[in-house]
This record gives sequence, C-alpha cells and structure tokens, in this order.
Amino acid sequence: QVQLVESGGGLAQAGGSLRLSCAASGLTFRRYAMGWFRQAPGKEREFVAAINWSGGSTYYADSVKGRFTISRDNGKNTVYLQTNSLKPEDTAVYYCAADSGSNWYRGEAGNYEYWGQGTQVTVSS
Repeated sequence: QVQLVESGGGLAQAGGSLRLSCAASGLTFRRYAMGWFRQAPGKEREFVAAINWSGGSTYYADSVKGRFTISRDNGKNTVYLQTNSLKPEDTAVYYCAADSGSNWYRGEAGNYEYWGQGTQVTVSS
C-alpha cells in the first residue's frame, strides 16, 4: 500500500519560512518523480514544484520561483519543500504526489499517480 505523508505545515508570518516534508512508503521511491501542489479555499489545485527521480532536475511554478526549493533524499524516501519569503497568498493545503512517468515536469496533476493527505500552510500578514 502506497502512502505519502506530509508534515511541517503550520502558521508562519509573512516573510517567514517553513520546511515541508513528505515521507513515502510502499513504493520504490527512486523510480518516481515527486511533486508538490497546493489548493487554497475556493480555488483549484495548482502546481508548485517538481523534482525528477535523482534530484538532478527541478521545475517550479513562476509564483514560487526563487522563494521555494524542492529537494529529495532517496535514502530516506522523503521529498522536501523549503518555503522562504512566504506571502499570505501562499496560504493553502500543500500536497505531495508521485509520478512514475516522464511528464512530471509539466506540472499536471493528472500525471501523478499517488497523493498524500495534505498539510495546511497558513501565512499571516
């Protein structure tokens, strides 16, 4: 049974930072590209960042480029999202997802096969 479990969310002030983690089990982690998506109340789920199986290639949404960093540790079956210079508009539930295909960089949710339950990030102004 595949499980993706996010953690690290919480309340931050504008300009602050949070480090999100996503621990994977039940799959061969190194064979999957990993992505982070987010969904704010009343809005559609949107792509945030993705990383290929080795960690050698990353892709970001324009809205977070230069502020967020995605990384992974294949030895720990974990993907991270370092969020810096947070803004109130970053408030959302953040989800990690796993993609075994080759189109992970497109940031399309439909390409991702497995999803976590999400972790809430709230940024106050």
